Amino acid sequence: MDIQKIGVIGAGQMGNGIAHVMAQAGYDVLMTDISQQALDAALASVHKNMARQVSRGKMTEADMDAALKRIVTTLDLPDLGATDLVIEAATERETIKQAIFDDLQPHLQPHTILTSNTSSISITRLASRTDRPERFMGFHFMNPVPVMQLVELIRGIATDAETFASCKAVVDKLGKTSASAEDFPAFIVNRILMPMINEAVYTLYEGVGNVLSIDQSLKLGANHPMGPLELADFIGLDTCLAIMNVLHDGLADTKYRPCPLLTKYVEAGWLGRKTQRGFYDYRGDVPVPTR
Repeated sequence: MDIQKIGVIGAGQMGNGIAHVMAQAGYDVLMTDISQQALDAALASVHKNMARQVSRGKMTEADMDAALKRIVTTLDLPDLGATDLVIEAATERETIKQAIFDDLQPHLQPHTILTSNTSSISITRLASRTDRPERFMGFHFMNPVPVMQLVELIRGIATDAETFASCKAVVDKLGKTSASAEDFPAFIVNRILMPMINEAVYTLYEGVGNVLSIDQSLKLGANHPMGPLELADFIGLDTCLAIMNVLHDGLADTKYRPCPLLTKYVEAGWLGRKTQRGFYDYRGDVPVPTR
């Protein structure tokens, strides 16, 4: 199917990043959120990030202006029914995602493909609640979207070959690389990454090392660009906990049990960079470890 117009649900960090790369690749983008403030902030973020690309010679000012004009925002979810491909990038809660698809479904064109940017939730289960499980799949971008080169494409049990091919063609047009993943909890990247982060939190919880020593050990000892606790703060500790719960519930294996300290940080509202405190305190000029 020739996809020309793309709907993005959610104007947060992932949603505005998806809108950015889609518009830059020449697609018309219609982005929605429940808050006008969130939509305005998303457009400002896209503009800022594209301006950075211009300053580094990665795109021209004319290309930036053209891309920005291709992004239109709306507060009315039904407006996205006119698009060819919908990418849901709302909060990582299954009930919220289900409610969004329930509200959008009556307004969709027959050919519209539905996708979710979920990092862990069952695609098959999300698809089964819609009228088009064969035209539903996972479209999982990595954060930050304009920088990261991978997109996980996840087929539900009913996803047809044409839908997969259409979504893969979009990834190819973005200049990114797709990895095909089966529909099991957390797919590929987070199935491997999140238990590593969770184990780093256990290492902190058990007093094996402090925040700084754990992060330095992985950066210098394993050549990771970011330490696991620093990365957890960047992702959001609430997101890390949600994915660990999906792994633990979905696979029924105790090795995926979320660390109690991770749960405690989330209960405190210390979610990482987005709340200014997590395993590091970001309220000063330099991040300071909190343990």
